[in-house]
Amino acid sequence: MSYFVVKELEAKKIVEGIEIRVIPGEKMTMVFFDLEPGAEVPEHSHPHEQMGTVIKGSLEFVLDGEKRIVKEGDAYHVPSNMVHSGRCGEAPSQILEVFSPPREDYMQK
Repeated sequence: MSYFVVKELEAKKIVEGIEIRVIPGEKMTMVFFDLEPGAEVPEHSHPHEQMGTVIKGSLEFVLDGEKRIVKEGDAYHVPSNMVHSGRCGEAPSQILEVFSPPREDYMQK
């Protein structure tokens, strides 16, 4: 069993205005996102199943063409290979996502 202090994990910039902190697992990956206002995750898809929740702030989330504002306390599910994107609202936001199988690309330096 392992324990982590999230704020002590190495931050990795994935796009302008978005940093992640990653906790790798054998069959899943947990990722903490810190987003600056207006920061965007471009439209994309991946083979990983994904679930997320908004810890702080809000996110305009587009899933398979359907746009929705998700805010603190809201959660979402992204099936494998479904096209999605996100844009941070007007305040800094924190998002927690879990991926299965593990996101090897997030663990590379």
